[in-house]
Amino acid sequence: MFYALEWPEGAEPRAWFAYEPADLLAKVADGDALQAHEIWDCASPRELLEAFDTTPETPGVAERWPGICALARDHGWDTMLYRADHLRGRGHFGPEPVSIVEACAAAMRARRGGRLWTDAAQAVIAFENDADPLWGGAGWKARWALHEQLVATDVLADG
Repeated sequence: MFYALEWPEGAEPRAWFAYEPADLLAKVADGDALQAHEIWDCASPRELLEAFDTTPETPGVAERWPGICALARDHGWDTMLYRADHLRGRGHFGPEPVSIVEACAAAMRARRGGRLWTDAAQAVIAFENDADPLWGGAGWKARWALHEQLVATDVLADG
């Protein structure tokens, strides 16, 4: 289970959880300027073409889809390529693996007060860390939001 904390500019902080990586991606994308496939994607150049009902053998494919064909020329039609715009920049696909969790953590870091913990123990340690600068000043609201989420998921006892 993943735990997240968001504190957008001018809004109250909110904490939430996700069960597994796909759920995490959907929830991160729900609050992000980027779409889910821009936050994280993994596809071969052939699969990218198939999304447009096209194959490498389609006449004129190089003129119609030069970027995808350049990826295939550089990496091969069936090499899995990863996209993580918050880590690599807009629209960049590369062969170096990026996990959904890494991409979502980068998206959370890009948000004011955005934090992501990959399990309940990490979230509890963060909650208990009095030295974390996030908890200073009005940060008590963010800390309380995390506390409430940990109570709601039975990680911490109420009271």
